[in-house]
Amino acid sequence: MSKSQRRGSKSNIKLRVSNIPEANPADVVSIDAIIAAAYDGISGPAGEKRDWERERSLFYPGARLIPTAKPGANDDLAPEMLDVDGFIARVEAYFAENGFYEKEIARRTEQFGHIAHVWSTYESRHNADDSEPFVRGINSIQLFYDGNRWWIVSIFWQHEIPEHPIPEKYLNEN
Repeated sequence: MSKSQRRGSKSNIKLRVSNIPEANPADVVSIDAIIAAAYDGISGPAGEKRDWERERSLFYPGARLIPTAKPGANDDLAPEMLDVDGFIARVEAYFAENGFYEKEIARRTEQFGHIAHVWSTYESRHNADDSEPFVRGINSIQLFYDGNRWWIVSIFWQHEIPEHPIPEKYLNEN
C-alpha cells in the first residue's frame, strides 16, 4: 500500500468518525463514565423515547452489539451480530411497550495501553424500584481509548439461565 493510499485510509476513518454524533465529554472521559452512560442510555419507563444520539455517540464506527440468544424455540444459543442501528431497531418496539432498567452490579476490568476489557454483570428490571430483576447476565465490553476519549468497540452478552448461572467471581468487584 502506498503512502497516499494509507493517508486516504486514515482520512476515511476520520470521515466515518465525524458521522458519529458528538459525545458529551463527561460520558466518555473514563471507563466508568462510558459504561454508566451505556446503561443509562437504554434504561427508562415504557414508552419513553431513548436518546439514541447519545447512545450512538458512545460507539466506535463499525462497533457491534452481540446478544447471545436462541433464534428459535428448538435452537441452541447463538450470537446475533448487530451494529448500533440494528440494536436500536431490535429493542425500540420492546421499549415502547415495556419499562426497562438495566444496572451494573459488579465489574471486572483489565486494561493494556489503549484497550480495555470489562466483564460487567447486570440486572434488568421493568421498573426502577422492582425488588427483583427479571433477568441477570454478563456484558463482555471491549473499549478503545484514542488519546482523547473512550469508545465502545463491542458489547457481547448472555443472560443467566439455569444451565449457566453467573459464577461467583463475576458477582464481586475485582
